[in-house]
Amino acid sequence: MLKDGLLKGKRILVTGGGSGLGREMALKYAELGADLYICGRRKDVVEATAREISEKHGVRVRADVLDIRNADHVDSYIQSIWDDGGPLDGLMNNAAGNFISRTEDLSHRGFDAIANTVMHGTFYVTHSVGRRWVAEAQRIRKEGGQPPTRSVVSILVTWVFNGGPFVVPSAMAKSAIANMTKSLAVEWGRWGIRLNAIAPGEFPTEGMNARLSPGQKTTGREEANPMQRVGRMPELQNLSAFLIAEGADWLTGQILTIDGGNSLATGGNFYNYRSYGDEDWTRVRDSIRAQDAKDKAQRAS
Repeated sequence: MLKDGLLKGKRILVTGGGSGLGREMALKYAELGADLYICGRRKDVVEATAREISEKHGVRVRADVLDIRNADHVDSYIQSIWDDGGPLDGLMNNAAGNFISRTEDLSHRGFDAIANTVMHGTFYVTHSVGRRWVAEAQRIRKEGGQPPTRSVVSILVTWVFNGGPFVVPSAMAKSAIANMTKSLAVEWGRWGIRLNAIAPGEFPTEGMNARLSPGQKTTGREEANPMQRVGRMPELQNLSAFLIAEGADWLTGQILTIDGGNSLATGGNFYNYRSYGDEDWTRVRDSIRAQDAKDKAQRAS
């Protein structure tokens, strides 16, 4: 679908690039020739993914441990990328967190765990990269040149359009990123900076399954989808590469949904969990906590 070498010579940062959707999109960018920076909270995971991508596609991949919730660490990290060869060409905001819960059972700490990563962290990274791009564009303009096109793509969720029962922290935080995308597309457009977002439907990954459909390979809603299936990873990879590449530079401030029409037909959210009782929610919480403990152990290793 996309021509070979489409991203050759481009430098792209993928947050949360060690696993899940981030890993898959990073693989596609590398296949198309991009050099990559991938960051995440689990050292072994990002380093293993970097080795895999570099060996498979022969591009340069730098892996770093980063907690995007820390604004100072984010800015130091972005500066280290600039010092490592110049400006980025693209940013994929993928790092996130989510879990299902009755909202009345949420603690403030649980809410902050999602909001601090999804809303604050995504803004910190976008702001740190974007302000450097703006400064670069201003300098080039003063010298009589034309700034290069830069691109930000953020991963959202379909429930930014219609709400998300049982995932309220994510619904709130992702809605903030949707608004950031639209707002900065207008504010930064004159500097050649494009911002777009993808709202994926169900693309099964280990992390998604562990926290949104514990004990299941999918959420079990395939039959309700107009296309009667879940997403195939190359479909998301192709869309993310299209949005971060050059060639449709007038496309900005948009949220593209890729979910087989599910959100149009069913709302695409977690309303089906309304039938869960106390025992069901206890089982869900125990499963999510076990996954969190596993992830924490990997970060500590």
